[in-house]
Amino acid sequence: MLALIGLIIVVAVVALLLTGRASPIVALTLVPLVGALLAGFSLTEITEFFETGIGRVMQVATMFIFAIVFFGVMQDTGLFRPIINGLIRVTGGNVVYVAMGTAMIGICAHLDGAGATTFLLTVPALLPLYTRLGMSRYLMLLLLATGAGMANMLPWAGPLGRAAAVTGLEVTDLWRPLIPVQLFGVVLLLAIAAIFGVREKRRIAAAGSADQAIADADGISLQEAAKKRHDLGADEGGPALSEDEASLLRPKLLWANTILFFAVLATLVSGILPAAYVFMIGLSILLVVNYPDTRIQMERIRAHASSALLMSAIILAAGSFLGVVDGSGMLRAMAQTLVDLLPPAAISNLHLILGLVALPIELFLSTDAYYFGLLPVVLQITQPAGIDPSATVHALVIGNIIGTFISPFSPAMWLALGLARAEVGRHIKYSILTMWAYSLALMGVGYLLGLF
Repeated sequence: MLALIGLIIVVAVVALLLTGRASPIVALTLVPLVGALLAGFSLTEITEFFETGIGRVMQVATMFIFAIVFFGVMQDTGLFRPIINGLIRVTGGNVVYVAMGTAMIGICAHLDGAGATTFLLTVPALLPLYTRLGMSRYLMLLLLATGAGMANMLPWAGPLGRAAAVTGLEVTDLWRPLIPVQLFGVVLLLAIAAIFGVREKRRIAAAGSADQAIADADGISLQEAAKKRHDLGADEGGPALSEDEASLLRPKLLWANTILFFAVLATLVSGILPAAYVFMIGLSILLVVNYPDTRIQMERIRAHASSALLMSAIILAAGSFLGVVDGSGMLRAMAQTLVDLLPPAAISNLHLILGLVALPIELFLSTDAYYFGLLPVVLQITQPAGIDPSATVHALVIGNIIGTFISPFSPAMWLALGLARAEVGRHIKYSILTMWAYSLALMGVGYLLGLF
């Protein structure tokens, strides 16, 4: 009975998240509550489940609040803008260099872990350059999405935080073994960008003009392509800053902010302080150095509080969900049922099997459904088989995370498509095989490093 109710809870939560009929907070809170009551648990028992679950994710939720505000304020100071603008200037009009620069820009822009910010910062700046040269906007989206997906392994970006909430492991402990994978990913992505850049250069040369190259890439007429290039501002630079945004820039404090940024990263890697405390300290120093006026400090906190609290609220709701389904024994019951049905070889390698097909799964599962619905069940199967929880997490994260911004369930992807005036079908068709191959290569590196 517990296994059946647990299965219904997981399916219901995943279905609600997939269809968008309920927000993650609503689905993760109410569905397990109703399921636990139907299973016969008392309110006292459910309270114990809740408190245990919340305790497991409290540090992660706290880290997200201060990490998102910290990187948001870093963006306000203009720390990342010179990096991105510099890369755009360096690449100039060389198609191969533009492609390679785009890959690096996607990685750098996603250092704050916010997908929406990444595409807001990069697509408007890069699109005029792409349209001026006749390059495909779908190549731009592929490189930005892949770079951002690889950078999404950072502990403050979201997926690792969700995995930490599910496993109870420290998020920085999960991240540190992934650093070599990320470094390899940077090199591999630059190589892929160079190959695609050479191919794009030949395609543009064969088309004979930038307008024709755009027409061929988008499957439209030459006249439509010419109009589209004009509408996209092919001869214009990146977006201008508003007066309020410009007033927040601190170019004279660029080096101080750079030192603080790398000091925070170094402290996170070292693990000498809890991640949440590191970001609390970093944010406090950042505000004092850049905005001594307490009124402006509060304005900057309020400006980024919405996204920070939303992510943390989802993490806390996930904690209550996991507390109920785990504390009640439902996860164990489901896992035992699956163990009885699966052949022994599949049980001990389930995390690897799922990791290999995790990127296509991203087309059907949202990030919340993947980490809060699928991962807990997989952990309950692999742990009794002697597989370390971190190994399961690493396999599922590496296999899945590159596809974050190709998933129809990613709001940031829709933002990117809107900014680029691109079509979701063409984006998926253009990108999915390359992103999957890239993901499998990272899986291979993770395997050689002994992560799983």
